[in-house]
Amino acid sequence: MQTEPSTLAESRTKQETTFESRYASSPVEVKGMNTDQLRQNFLIENLFIADQFRWVLSFFDRYLTGGVMPVVGPLTLQAPDQLKAAYFLERRELGIINVGGSGRVIANGVSYDLEYKEALYIGQGTQDVQFISHDDTSPAKFYLNSTPAHQSYPTRKVSRADAEVVELGSLETANHRTINKLLVNSVLPTCQLQMGMTELKAGSVWNTMPAHTHDRRMEVYFYFDVPKGQSVCHFMGQPQETRHIWMQNEQAVISPNWSIHSGAGTSNYTFIWGMAGENLDYGDMDFCAINDLR
Repeated sequence: MQTEPSTLAESRTKQETTFESRYASSPVEVKGMNTDQLRQNFLIENLFIADQFRWVLSFFDRYLTGGVMPVVGPLTLQAPDQLKAAYFLERRELGIINVGGSGRVIANGVSYDLEYKEALYIGQGTQDVQFISHDDTSPAKFYLNSTPAHQSYPTRKVSRADAEVVELGSLETANHRTINKLLVNSVLPTCQLQMGMTELKAGSVWNTMPAHTHDRRMEVYFYFDVPKGQSVCHFMGQPQETRHIWMQNEQAVISPNWSIHSGAGTSNYTFIWGMAGENLDYGDMDFCAINDLR
């Protein structure tokens, strides 16, 4: 039987979104987790599948991590049933960083072209959001982070030139890196979402060292630019009870507020950090002395 075009469109729309919830875990639970359990609770794989929205909701600050890779045509952001919202950004804000080919995001009829490593903030209350790739042979990969929001702030694109850039570390300690603060309150107003990107220099492999925690916000790391055949070992857990998760290119990991979040790669790489909580002070960190880590 031939399907009517309207029915076909409705059917395809229902198949575009996958949604998974992850419960919050305490240090006591994590202490007893084996490798598979750690990966099931904290690792996020396969964020980019053609013409699908992929979402993982963490109950730490109700943080949403997602990805979308439009290939065939435009994809429209829709609210999964689990959000119980009339539309996705009814009570949320959204951060986007493009980690693929050039693309376009249309928010309430206004178009924003995003090249590789450019960012876009979309404020609470924006009802219509669409994602488009300019070239289906090199599709855009829109990495998405979303948090609950209590106020609407203007939608704004942040290019590499607009970022607040800080250089830290040294080659001698294998952590020479450039921090690009993209969607942070020193660049533009947000409710609680903050996002940025750290690029490691050739010969450096450690990010965020010395490691730290911050009780007033959780964090998600997304690793990319990992060369073929290389990996990143992500460290988590309380400073005196650390664990590790081996990660591959274009994978993300959830970091509770009580956990360190640091990694070492078998080569240099890039990672996107996203944060949420009651605190917008980027420098509010409780550093852990390297020799005190266990």
